[in-house]
Amino acid sequence: MLHRRALLTTAAAAGFVPAAPAILRAAETPGVTATEIRIGNTMPYSGPASAYGTIGKAIAARFRMANDDGGFAGRKVNFISYDDGYSPPRTVEQTRRLIEDDKVAALFAQLGTPTNSAIVRYVNQKKVPHLFLATGADKWGDYKEHPWTIGYQPSYVTESQVYAKYILAQIPAAKIGILYQNDDFGKDYLRGVRDVLKDGYDRQVTSVSYEVTDATIDSQLVTLQAAGIDVLMTVASPKFAAQSIRKVADMKWKPMHVLTGVSVSVGAVMIPAGQENGIGIISSAWAKDPTDPRWENDAGMREWRAFMAKYYPDGDLKDGGNVAGFAFTHAMLTVLKACGEDFSRENMMKQATSLRDLEVPVLLPGIRLNTSPTNYHPVRQLQLMRWTGKTWDLFGDLIEGDSA
Repeated sequence: MLHRRALLTTAAAAGFVPAAPAILRAAETPGVTATEIRIGNTMPYSGPASAYGTIGKAIAARFRMANDDGGFAGRKVNFISYDDGYSPPRTVEQTRRLIEDDKVAALFAQLGTPTNSAIVRYVNQKKVPHLFLATGADKWGDYKEHPWTIGYQPSYVTESQVYAKYILAQIPAAKIGILYQNDDFGKDYLRGVRDVLKDGYDRQVTSVSYEVTDATIDSQLVTLQAAGIDVLMTVASPKFAAQSIRKVADMKWKPMHVLTGVSVSVGAVMIPAGQENGIGIISSAWAKDPTDPRWENDAGMREWRAFMAKYYPDGDLKDGGNVAGFAFTHAMLTVLKACGEDFSRENMMKQATSLRDLEVPVLLPGIRLNTSPTNYHPVRQLQLMRWTGKTWDLFGDLIEGDSA
């Protein structure tokens, strides 16, 4: 599946490891001509994580809007997005296609921890900017190991540390059951909980994993219930998160339920799971929830809704993935604008690692994007929230984890 789109951007700052050439002519930069800038992406438009596909569609729409607004230094963005089905081998194939055949200038917002893990070494060997990944794996902040790769959202380790601290404050001796995806996405949450529980981890935690190819996670939940769990932490992509909520309700099980922040979309998870089934679930957010009435008259969300109405009218206004796509693209547009007329790969990385208190209209109040040559975690704060049966209700203050 191929989506081609074009684009334009906003403003930023300065500072990456490889030195950028003074001004690189368009002909010398892969993916850059006198009229376009090619940006590549892979996204699960099909497969077990296809609920995330709307993020790619929202990104393409935001690029169209930017192109309509004029483009960058006389150029428009040609956004090339391929379906990888959330399958690492397909991600490798499609990423090679983007770099070697399409000759993109940069990769942007590729989704998934296992999928990006499959390409990160290749991309860094090729020295292609691998920007603002749609995954919170902690390793995307490792600027020494892969200097051409930078994340966006809060680290999963940070997120799970916040959950563990909250759980201990509510139930100090809690028996915690963790249902997790068996890859670096899920394992980051185990790591964060262990950071907080320390020597108590083995005594208090029972963990069971699932594979993305599994049909259901029913047997794992039965195992955790039998273990006498007080707190269930579900670390799963949307399909399995919705299954978990439904199964827990069917079992008439009443643990404190904590849900990963990447699977809280009202349209993609909470409604399919049964809105009443999820009442009381705890999660976290860094972006505004489009179903939360508190943002009804918020300037940033009015901007987002106007964008959706004009550029992505078929998109679900209840799906937080469409807010996330808008948020990711805001950062990329800022980088392109800051590049001036130098769209070399080195300068793109320089600008991506030089964001200073960048405001994004759809992020929670108080959250700003900040990067540097030694900070590859642009968003480092989040806020806890509770499902009411109709929307997510934020509570408490913005929080940073121990590793932020």
